[in-house]
Amino acid sequence: MAKTSATKLEARVRTPEGSRATRRLRREGRIPGVLYGGGEDPVPFDVDARELRIALAATGAVFDVQLDGQSASAVVKHTDVHPVRGETMHLDMLRVRLDVAIEALVTLELTGGDDAPGVREGGILELVTHQVRIEALPTDIPESIVHDVSDMAMHETVFLGAVQPPPGVKLLEDLEETVVATLSPPRVEVTDEDEIETETERVGEGAAAPAAKAEAPAEGDSGGSDAE
Repeated sequence: MAKTSATKLEARVRTPEGSRATRRLRREGRIPGVLYGGGEDPVPFDVDARELRIALAATGAVFDVQLDGQSASAVVKHTDVHPVRGETMHLDMLRVRLDVAIEALVTLELTGGDDAPGVREGGILELVTHQVRIEALPTDIPESIVHDVSDMAMHETVFLGAVQPPPGVKLLEDLEETVVATLSPPRVEVTDEDEIETETERVGEGAAAPAAKAEAPAEGDSGGSDAE
């Protein structure tokens, strides 16, 4: 996969003034954040909400942050997202050196699922691990890592060791224990008719046989000895 390029992000230095000022910033369409790391002091900043959405949607993990007339290479370390609207409320950015490897979370994707023999037989393909930790230079961090499962058979399990990362990318998870995907037989769903038939069989098997009627004694037979 090709190396990622830095995405430019225009920001301005801000002075922290409490939650009221932060809410006012958001009403004005600005999102607060903090740039830290790299042996320098943390710098509070804010960015245009629309520009931030476009930057976060762009391919690549590295941002060229333009702040107070200076440029800094940085990656997003954390974002606070509104639980309902899904909007970014705050972000932390970490300064990085482009010649020093860093750790990052990368999405795992599967390809060729429709061609897998197990899927053609009706099996269910499930992606178990959606993200993996990697180590790479900031410009080598891929948008995602893709694994081909077109040869996957029924009952087969793919572990991370079978995944080939792009050049310059090291997988940090356990290669032998981390399950990437499974291909299982289809689940059998019990219909209402099946349930009724099964329940009827159970009732029939558990019912007791009708008791036999006691025979009435023959006429004149008292069932005992004659009285003297």
